[in-house]
This record gives sequence, C-alpha cells and structure tokens, in this order.
Amino acid sequence: MTAADSAQEAQWKRWRAVADLYHAYFTGLILTVVTRRGTADAAEFVFRVFRRQQQERFLPGLDKLGLSHLPPAVAAAQYHYLSNWIGGVHVEYMYESDAKAWIRYPPPRWIWKGTAICGIPGEVSRAMLRGWHANNGVALGDLRLGFVCTKQSVDGQDGLEGYYYQYDHPLELDQRLVFARHLEAPPFDAKAAPALPVASWPKPRLEKAYRNYAMEYVRTAAPVMVQLFGPEDAGYLLHLTGKLIGMQYFDEVAAALGLSRGRTKEFASFLNALLAAQDDAADLAQSEGGFEIYQQSWRLMDDVADYHRACAKVLEGLFDGLAAGCGRHISVGLRAGAGGKPPLVWTIS
Repeated sequence: MTAADSAQEAQWKRWRAVADLYHAYFTGLILTVVTRRGTADAAEFVFRVFRRQQQERFLPGLDKLGLSHLPPAVAAAQYHYLSNWIGGVHVEYMYESDAKAWIRYPPPRWIWKGTAICGIPGEVSRAMLRGWHANNGVALGDLRLGFVCTKQSVDGQDGLEGYYYQYDHPLELDQRLVFARHLEAPPFDAKAAPALPVASWPKPRLEKAYRNYAMEYVRTAAPVMVQLFGPEDAGYLLHLTGKLIGMQYFDEVAAALGLSRGRTKEFASFLNALLAAQDDAADLAQSEGGFEIYQQSWRLMDDVADYHRACAKVLEGLFDGLAAGCGRHISVGLRAGAGGKPPLVWTIS
C-alpha cells in the first residue's frame, strides 16, 4: 500500500467514526424524547423528522440515483434500497411487478442499534413509516401509491418489511400506510437487486456519503426539535443527549482519530481533529489557562432555513460528553457568533 493509499484509508476511518458518533446521537435523541417526554411526543418528533427528510431528499435523490424513469412503486422501493445501502443500513429489495415492489430491513436494525431497540415503542417506529414511506406517492404526484407494512422489528418480528403498491384508485390519507401482518416478503436475491454505477459512485464518494448519511439525520432533527418543543426544552434535550453519547463514544472516536485520553492539551487536539473530520475549518491555539479552537464553519447546519441558536446545543452537549470521556475536570466553553452561528470559539481548560 502506498503512502497515499494509507492516508486515504485513515481519512475514511475518521469519517466512519464521525458517522458512528452522529448515528448514536440520532438514536439517542429519540430515546431521550421517549424517556423524558413520552411515546406520543417521540412519535410526533420522529414523524416530523422523517417527513422533513422525505420532502427535502426524496425527489432529488431519485434523480441522483438515476431512478426517476421507473414506475412509482419500483422507484420508491429502489430509492430506499440504494440510499440506505449507501448509509450502511442492512436493506433488501424484491421486485414483484411494476405495481408492487418490496423493501425489507433485516436485523440488526441500523436506526435502533444494539440495545436501543428495547426502548423504542411500536408507535415511534410507525411514525417513521407515516413520515416517509406513506408520502412517497404524494411526492411523485401519484396518489394511487401506498405502502403496506407486513412486519415491524420493534414489535418482535424478524425485521421491518413491506411493499409499495400502486392501487387502481387514489388513496385517502389514512389509506397510504396500512398493515398486513399476515403477509411475508419473498426471499432476497442480491443478484437481482439494483446496483450503483461504479463510475459515478467511486469508493471516495461512497465513504463520504456514508458519513453524511448519519449526519443528515442530526441536521434535520435539531431544528425540528426546536420548532416542536420550543428552544428551552429542545436545548436541554439536545445537550443532554450529546453529553450522554459523547461520554460513551470518546474512546471509539479517539482511536479512529489516532488520539488517546489525557488532559486539556490532548482533548484540544482531539476536538480539532474531530472538527476537521466533519469538514469544518478550525484553528487551534494555546491561551491563558488552556486552549482555544476557532471554528470558522459548521457545515452541518449550513443553509438550514429555520436554524435557531438552540441547535448549537448539539455540539455543546457532544463536546461536554467527549471531554468527560477524555478525562475528569476538562471544561469546554462556547462563544458563538450572532444568532448562535459561526464563528464558534471553544475554550478548553
């Protein structure tokens, strides 16, 4: 392996660590809402997150993946197969006809990683389907397209599965997602599944897309939470989740960045490397009593139309938790620009 290859592999390892951190944060955020606000609020939160992502990502994603020419049921199912595959999600696709195509998410479920699945009520999982899968026909301008869910893993079944079906009549709102638990998906044949064109999806693009897939959920979730629960409550939940996740994941992320536990100096270096792995421009300098990191950009929240300063609690919480994971008594402070936007100045002491 050449020096260039080694450097590229190291970069991909850093990107995957960022993906794992934000993946854990998003799953943790849902669990925080379940435990602090209850099932109904968590279901509404998940519905709004997935509906917003569906409205922002589905149609552009069809074009990007080259699926826009396909029949609606097939296009919708192939979109879920390919887009989730890019993000590292276990997913299967089975074509039955131009009017009926299956998708299946076998265990382990990406979004409810590990033991998290034990804390997710069925209503919260159904909200994800209501937010995204049930609205694909609306987005495509074909109100005959609906989604039939046959299994839910959080209910103890062996995965989440169902099929897109194009009926012979327009569907009312409550008909766009229905359940048929007596049915089961056909076997998955990987050879018959769609594949990304290698020329337009080389390895470096796939690795960056893998990282961005997890980060996008947090980009969507933070402003949704602020709008749904208000800045004070949302800020508390965003920060608490970040601190809990940061404490749990410091060692994993630090290992990927080639760093280890220590005091203020080691943590300042860690934080600077983490920001670089997120593609954020930052400068590290020693200051009286510690270190300062001048973060010039926060690409995750670029162009978020309804950004609120409370969204910065995502980073504040994560950095507080990561500091605690690095070593006791490391303090992290934030001075933000107007509206809570960059430049963000972090003090580590």
